Amino acid sequence: MSKLYVSNKDESARLFKSDFMEIFTHVHWSVPIILYLPVVVYFLVRSVQNPLVTATNLVALFFFGIFLWTLTEYLLHRFLFHYEPTSALGKRIHFLTHGVHHDYPNDSKRLVMPPVVSVPLAFLFYFFFLVLFGGNYLSPVFAGFILGYILYDEIHYATHHAPMKGTVGQFLKHHHIRHHYKDPRRLFGVSNPLWDYVFGTNDPERGKVPVEE
Repeated sequence: MSKLYVSNKDESARLFKSDFMEIFTHVHWSVPIILYLPVVVYFLVRSVQNPLVTATNLVALFFFGIFLWTLTEYLLHRFLFHYEPTSALGKRIHFLTHGVHHDYPNDSKRLVMPPVVSVPLAFLFYFFFLVLFGGNYLSPVFAGFILGYILYDEIHYATHHAPMKGTVGQFLKHHHIRHHYKDPRRLFGVSNPLWDYVFGTNDPERGKVPVEE
């Protein structure tokens, strides 16, 4: 079986000639927490202060937002990050956005999404949800959605650089590791395997990954 990566070490490939541009491609695992956890708190506070949002609605919509993130995570990973363009420009963009991660899967500074990408996406989803749910129900849904994103980024980092003890932790770790080292065409869920089962992209064999973890 051919090797599916360039290096399994914690090392980086240079993406840009410019040192300034290169800075934005290296992100510490704590950045999503520092940047987005206050956003979650802010929108939860807004939800609590809104008299039109009952406690039951708040809880239900918050968890619905997390649920929406899990589907978004799967769809982005499967259809955007693993889209294989044919043009030179398309291949370059694909390598910058996700290809480099598969070539250097244990690069600890490229395991969470850079803010230059995540911030515009957050605004895009904010306005999409505003149209979809309206001003009253936007806040709890968006709070859950952003929390789901934070969990995704941190779980992704952990699958590559943490032991993740326990049944659930080990399951998630091996689920994602198999995506890298066994079959990149399957197992697109990172924070959870739900949609891989729904859409038939789970690993039916669930064998041992062909690389030392």
